[in-house]
Amino acid sequence: MPMSNASPIVFKTQSFTQQWVAFAIMVLFFAIAPIWVYPIFLMKVMCFALFACAFNLLLGFGGLLSFGHAMFLGTAGYAAAHAAKVWGWNPEVAVLFATACSAALALVAGMLAIRRQGIYFAMITLALSQMVYFFYLQTPFTGGEDGIQSVPRGKLFGIFDLSENTAMYMFVLAIFLGGFTLIWRIVHSPFGQILKAIRENQDRAVSLGYDTDHFKLLAFVISGALAGTAGATKALVFQLASLTDVHWSMSGEVVLMTLLGGLGTLFGPVVGAAIIVSMQNYLAQFGAWVTIIQGLIFVICVLAFRRGVIGEIANWLKKPL
Repeated sequence: MPMSNASPIVFKTQSFTQQWVAFAIMVLFFAIAPIWVYPIFLMKVMCFALFACAFNLLLGFGGLLSFGHAMFLGTAGYAAAHAAKVWGWNPEVAVLFATACSAALALVAGMLAIRRQGIYFAMITLALSQMVYFFYLQTPFTGGEDGIQSVPRGKLFGIFDLSENTAMYMFVLAIFLGGFTLIWRIVHSPFGQILKAIRENQDRAVSLGYDTDHFKLLAFVISGALAGTAGATKALVFQLASLTDVHWSMSGEVVLMTLLGGLGTLFGPVVGAAIIVSMQNYLAQFGAWVTIIQGLIFVICVLAFRRGVIGEIANWLKKPL
């Protein structure tokens, strides 16, 4: 009997230990990977990994499927690019400003969509995303189809020149780890537990006295803000903000990343983003066939790893990653 009472505590301790080990491996990988891998490629992986983690917070832990998350990525990209190039702001201020812009957009979009559920919520977010896309297509400051080009990376705190890839890499790594750690903390907080309860059974959460719309809106804003952080960082890395980041296909891509890595897992979106970006990079020689190849790989992964790569590993170990 004593062993039976203690087992949940032991399980929880082992789970957290495993997560810390996985986190340490991830940090070590990104710390030493530039020795062998092109830094720009790794920075792109980290930007999309943060984007996927932000989306996973909404879908994997909140149960809200958004088909318009690209509007937050693209909005922050334009905001950061404009602030850095036209206003001459430092990169850290430009990123914070862009994150705030995405958070504000997420608040407005969330207030319009959050009272709906399922496919209705998804369609509203998609419609809002398309409205934002056409707005940026017509607005002069975005540069239309050309986008905002030659965005200066600037100097971090006015000291560190981010035009050097090494300094830029450290900046992106710090933002990615900061965003990932924040999501980790949210998931394991009482707020995160309420989100899971709403995902599993919203009616029961309401019966317990929780204002589910309030919690879902807060999760939507946090997810949109972190997606914006990823978009702003990406714009500085590539010195470009374009319509690609706000197009509906980008919203589909982040869904693919999350499902491929493992929905509802902490590290799954990181792995999924790495897989998708790697395929885009190394299969580029196949031209238009890349999309077909990605589709085939996705189908195979769904059949072989129904919980996603990390989800299957976690299920095999019987501990959440």
